[in-house]
Amino acid sequence: QKILRHIKELAEKLYKNENPYPAVTMHKVQKPTEGCHLRLHQKPFPRLDEGTVQWIIDQATAKLQTAPPAVKAEKKCMVPSGPPIAAIMERNGNALANSARRLEVVRNCITYVFENKMLEAKKLFPAVLRAMKGRAARHCLTQELNLHVQQNRAVLDHQQFDFIIRMMNCCLQDCTAMDEHGIAAALLPLVTAFCRKLGPGITQFAYSCVQEHV
Repeated sequence: QKILRHIKELAEKLYKNENPYPAVTMHKVQKPTEGCHLRLHQKPFPRLDEGTVQWIIDQATAKLQTAPPAVKAEKKCMVPSGPPIAAIMERNGNALANSARRLEVVRNCITYVFENKMLEAKKLFPAVLRAMKGRAARHCLTQELNLHVQQNRAVLDHQQFDFIIRMMNCCLQDCTAMDEHGIAAALLPLVTAFCRKLGPGITQFAYSCVQEHV
């Protein structure tokens, strides 16, 4: 058991020595060919003199102790100046302005739908569908629709119903797994509220048109 433990310790040290870091590429050493150990010209490994080996180790240790500490010379260099802060602020400002415009388009389109201004809503509709790619616009849609539900404006005519369903479908289509407990969850009460009358005593709710989404 003692011998096995010692062999294991040596094996671990040898392995760590051969594989210091997984990222470092090691030089490939060619394997000896088959039957090379049977060749006559191969000399046996000579016996090492313990005293000589110890003397070499002592010499190296003494050198290391007297050697001055290695100090890495500082290399000075110029750091190039980046873009001015004003340009960064301007870029961020443009992005925020674009985002605000998109949300404004979504709000306006929903307002036009509920006010039965279908021509204006139709003009803005492609821009609204494009805006649904952004999370903020999807969130804005749920908020706006929720306001109309609270105002008891959930019963729609056929054209209004069609517009709202298309918006909801587009919103859910662009939802990711991250939106499952946010946007999709916010739409759940809305799809059970918005509806249209198909005939006497027959009501179709929005969920029947959007329930195929994952």
